[in-house]
Amino acid sequence: MFIRPLCVLSSVARKSSVLRHVHNSSRSMYPLIPMVIEQTGRGERAYDIFSRLLKERIVCVMGPIGDDLSSLVVAQLLYLQSENIDKPVHMYINSPGGSVTAGLGIYDTMQYIRPPIATWCVGQACSMASLLLCSGTEGMRNALPNSRIMVHQPSGQAVGQATDIQIQAEEILKMKRQINNLYRIHTKQPLDVIEKAMERDKFMDPKEAKDFGLIDSILVHTPDKADEVPT
Repeated sequence: MFIRPLCVLSSVARKSSVLRHVHNSSRSMYPLIPMVIEQTGRGERAYDIFSRLLKERIVCVMGPIGDDLSSLVVAQLLYLQSENIDKPVHMYINSPGGSVTAGLGIYDTMQYIRPPIATWCVGQACSMASLLLCSGTEGMRNALPNSRIMVHQPSGQAVGQATDIQIQAEEILKMKRQINNLYRIHTKQPLDVIEKAMERDKFMDPKEAKDFGLIDSILVHTPDKADEVPT
């Protein structure tokens, strides 16, 4: 939404300053999404870049994980399953993490659908995003060489009456145990190792993440088609 500045422009310099401010605000509110023009037998067809990638079974988890992003990713995964139940889905992750419940919605959908899911860390996969990274199909969890992965325990805050705070504290401890168990399943590390690593922020480079069991491969170049699905 554009809001006209409520001011009287008394000079050219002031006018220029206000216009620059409005221009910058507009750009930050409406980020540019590239369009792809494709030639078909029926003429030209335009896609936004994310729709074009979805056509190639590529799903992007970019930015903080919240309810909006979770809804989009879940919908895309369900759509790709309806298109083909055997062909792999490629999920590219560059996220600092976010809401646990939103992330678990994506996680459960990844486990629910039948197509194998290859996960790729580009940039970073921290907090909840690291769980999504390691929950891809075994043998298809990848990271680029200069990415980073971070795990830690869930955090939160509670206000209200003492009983309400106690309920919230019990719930977050329950969620902590639940998430630790999911990491145990996907990394195949003993639970005590997971609990120790999750106690504080633990940052890992791709080699450390591979040794920990969060990923399977560190890739510099796109793999061959024959290597996309493990045999």
